[in-house]
Amino acid sequence: TAGELHCSGLDSLLNPSIVARSPAQLGQDHIPRPKLSNPRWPQPHPRPHQVQPSPVVDMTTLQPRPPYTDAELAALYPPSLQLQNVQILLRHGERTPVTPRFQEHGLPAFWPYCKAVRHLRSAVMDVDHPDASPDAQFSTLAWKRRLETMSHKDAPIIAAGKHGELDDICDMGMLTDKGRATTTHLGRRLRALYVDRLGFLAPSLDADNVDTLYLRATPIQRALESMQQTLHGLYPPANRAPDLPPVNVLARAIGEETLFPNEGNCRRFAILARAFAQRAAERWNDSPEMDYLTRQLGRYLPDPSARVAVDGKPRLSGIMDTMNATYAHGPDTKLPKAFYDPKVKDIIETIGVEEWYAGYRESEEYRTLGIGGLLGDVVARMVGSVEQTTADGQYELQRRGQGHAPAVRFGLSGCHDTTLAAILSSLGTFGHKQWPPFTSHIAIELFRHTTAPDRPPPAAPTTGSWLASLFGASGKPSLSPAGVPPAGGIGRTKMFDLTPAERERLEGYYVRVRYNDEPVTVPGCKQQGNHLEGDESFCTLAAFKSIVDKFTPVDWRQQCRININETPFPEKNQPSGF
Repeated sequence: TAGELHCSGLDSLLNPSIVARSPAQLGQDHIPRPKLSNPRWPQPHPRPHQVQPSPVVDMTTLQPRPPYTDAELAALYPPSLQLQNVQILLRHGERTPVTPRFQEHGLPAFWPYCKAVRHLRSAVMDVDHPDASPDAQFSTLAWKRRLETMSHKDAPIIAAGKHGELDDICDMGMLTDKGRATTTHLGRRLRALYVDRLGFLAPSLDADNVDTLYLRATPIQRALESMQQTLHGLYPPANRAPDLPPVNVLARAIGEETLFPNEGNCRRFAILARAFAQRAAERWNDSPEMDYLTRQLGRYLPDPSARVAVDGKPRLSGIMDTMNATYAHGPDTKLPKAFYDPKVKDIIETIGVEEWYAGYRESEEYRTLGIGGLLGDVVARMVGSVEQTTADGQYELQRRGQGHAPAVRFGLSGCHDTTLAAILSSLGTFGHKQWPPFTSHIAIELFRHTTAPDRPPPAAPTTGSWLASLFGASGKPSLSPAGVPPAGGIGRTKMFDLTPAERERLEGYYVRVRYNDEPVTVPGCKQQGNHLEGDESFCTLAAFKSIVDKFTPVDWRQQCRININETPFPEKNQPSGF
């Protein structure tokens, strides 16, 4: 992973926690959010009289639970169910703050926690190489990066740490050495579960099974690096074949990214997000909880006479960002003691969770534009696995000229806190007020019941269109051309549009969601017939798909451009998870 060209400037610019979320987090504190008060807005749940402090000591670094006991493993993976497909979505590891804050109170702007910048490799083209093969025309250039900044008089100077360190300096929002370590340890825990104990994944990665892995990351560098470090833990060098080809990693342009809530490229969603943020500000800014925050932290604001506020300067979420980054790192990058009051932490997280995620709990439109595209993709890949077609992700990984491609069994997607909390909130399973710690992850697992009948892949379309050319004469789907989704699949078709025969294909399959190794239960899956008998956490695939279908966009880009002048809130609460 140290061999990746580091684009940390792009990293901070494209951070999904700040893209279009607020002018303050973009360094434009002088631009206020519009006031959107409206008597028709639905009232949020009553604010508690007092937020009780949490006993947790380490507040931002994930403390993994102990490995499952044999009894727990047997209950979690019963013999009546066969694990068929796993999709892991992980928050990046520990990082630096996305914007320098509180420098006047001793917090350095630049932190010396990024040794990876000494070990960079770039692909360079050898234009005069005699071998015409594409691989021979490239070699690598080793380099290290020093970070340059500007002095008070605009002269260029080298960014330095608190003790004058010139190397290992992190950029804003950059994955630190600790973040690399914790994501590697996540990969080792995944290996211990899925390789060593369940035997679900192969012990070693080679040319025959490398494309059983679906790897993806957002355009933000720390997400990509965290996914790479997790893969490094899952398959360390000793468990990679010498002739292993380069792994495929999928990425999207920022304008089409749905692996995080993309306010910067979805105008309607940005309107909704601002409205819910404004509602949180009006609810909390004059509260006793904010009085407490002001007494504790107000003296450290740029204007010591100002109140701490949801939409203050800096925003409350910006204060939380810096607090969380400093919690996770060493003594040279700490804030004053008042910031580490457990009650301060709990109040800020309670308010932050409401500001950022209440919309997913209350509004179907919010879910649709914020995270529906991603969950629609997850469900479509599971259905593709059930149908035994390349819709399980194969068509995205297929190599040109490749014959048979193995089924995708395991996915790793590097993403963000806003991704995980949006997924859990949209499924009605984010029942706590703690912000997702660094290196948190969600596992979405697909199981096949041992009594489920073997069904052939769906028949080919009977039309003479070009779609039919994707299928063999037998009527069964053959490998679709590289990069082209297979025809005839039902993954993106709404449940109410499926024929009885198509619905029947999903019978005998179950979905289970685990958050940081703890199973969660989707409310709509508790209903009779929607779960495995005796365990509500195993949702039938049909029920899970029905729930996600309700907020899967049909045309996300178009839906982002409509209803611009409509009220941002639904007329009545539209609870998630059903």
